[in-house]
Amino acid sequence: MRAALELLHRMQNALGGAERISAIRDYEEMVVAETFSATGEGRGNTRKRVRWMAPSYLRIDQVGPGNTYVLFFDGVAGWEILPDRASAGRTNGGPITLADSELEFAKGYASGMMFKSWLADQTPRYLVSSPRTNVVRVINELGKGVDITLDPRTWLPLKESAIPAQPDQPAPQEMHYEEWTKTNGLVLPARRSNFHDGARLAGSRRNTSRSIAVKVWTA
Repeated sequence: MRAALELLHRMQNALGGAERISAIRDYEEMVVAETFSATGEGRGNTRKRVRWMAPSYLRIDQVGPGNTYVLFFDGVAGWEILPDRASAGRTNGGPITLADSELEFAKGYASGMMFKSWLADQTPRYLVSSPRTNVVRVINELGKGVDITLDPRTWLPLKESAIPAQPDQPAPQEMHYEEWTKTNGLVLPARRSNFHDGARLAGSRRNTSRSIAVKVWTA
């Protein structure tokens, strides 16, 4: 436990410090990513805008080949629009109330925002351990976990791996961090790639992240 907390604190310091991270009250990220099939064929670009406001408000707007949707979640309930998919009982193009797997997705997304894991030692419901050298394991309040592998030179995350494979996501999933940017005293991801069962399914050209921290807006 002590070794895990030491690693977590090194990561927090590299990212700008726990105080700055915990001061985030409004976070926005815009991503343009190239997407690929499991066999490596290009599928075109996906544009995604994620907005989070404390304590648990979430809005996702995504446009891409076969994965276009809009989602809103207030921490308890919300709605979703799937303009390019058929859904029984839904007016074409209109919102549908979040339920079942969609509601669980929204809860998991809001709970899994990266800075929640970065501050795992400040949340009593989170469990922190270190299963391997330079790896911090965080289990959140939903029982889902992530292994964060740190770069021993900078102590910034190199990748995040979902552990263990979840029943709804049985194949291994990893997020690789490839570039970082500093804004408002925080170090945030600027470029990353998403791997599913070993296949690279998406790679962002460059992220644009900004946050309100200590009442200061960073563009």
